[in-house]
Amino acid sequence: MSVSPVSDNAMRANIFAAGAVLWRRNPTARNRIEIAVVHRPRYDDWSFPKGKLDPGETPVVAAVREIEEETGISARLGRSLGKVTYPVPGHRKLKRVDYWAAAACSGRFVPNDEVDELRWLAPDDAYAALSYPMDHTVLRRFQALPPDTATVLIVRHAKAGSRKNHRGDDRDRPLDAAGRAQAQALVPQLLAFGADSVVAADRARCVQTVQPLADRLGVEVAVEPSLTEEEYGADPQLGRKRALELAQRGGVPVICSQGKVIPDLVRWWAEHDGVVAPNTRNRKGSTWVLSLAGDRLVAVDHIDSPLPPGAA
Repeated sequence: MSVSPVSDNAMRANIFAAGAVLWRRNPTARNRIEIAVVHRPRYDDWSFPKGKLDPGETPVVAAVREIEEETGISARLGRSLGKVTYPVPGHRKLKRVDYWAAAACSGRFVPNDEVDELRWLAPDDAYAALSYPMDHTVLRRFQALPPDTATVLIVRHAKAGSRKNHRGDDRDRPLDAAGRAQAQALVPQLLAFGADSVVAADRARCVQTVQPLADRLGVEVAVEPSLTEEEYGADPQLGRKRALELAQRGGVPVICSQGKVIPDLVRWWAEHDGVVAPNTRNRKGSTWVLSLAGDRLVAVDHIDSPLPPGAA
């Protein structure tokens, strides 16, 4: 079977899938990495773990699920490797696959109905094994930056109605029904990247956005006044310094802030380290995925919504 990628703008995809370049440290040479390629007996091909989105599922969540279903390995997503769009042979359909770099965490491969063999290969050796040129493109994107990056997740608070319609102190304005749905949907999305600590600007709507995640993790939401719009506007250097401190603390922190803070913070950070950030809307409930190698930012990705495609 032969498929060729097409431009994302050539046609609108109507089948959505997600996958990853799954990697691990070489067990006998820890300074080297290996990536997983899987054999699908149905197609007799070798590719990366991937699969179609379930109803009501986002690409982020689908990528982690598909990795575990096909390989038996739980994984932590890192930076985005972009999208590949291609026609499905024998059908008038176009398929889009979102890819991430994904670090193997635990588990072991057991042959199953979808995948009967998994090979761990050095990245340069994987080109010969992979069946499709589009997978070569994804692999080149993976190799363009270090695999073992640290992640910082910056979330804009979820929907909280209109400021002018809120009675009382705006600092206490809560999430509305749509915002509460976004907050719940953020939980599996942020966990897919390994979120393990939670920080929020000193506003009720920011704290409430990440409270479901904190509850799932069993941690407290640390309140950070320097990341509110008022304090950041008065002293952006303090807010930036605090964000860098959170990034350097280790783990995968989630930072929830406001619409007049995040664009400037991300833009400054990207320019400081010579990275191009996506030119995209900073919608409520959206997530910025910042990838760092050491103390340097190397990639900035954006997830527009925690809700599935087509949801409000």
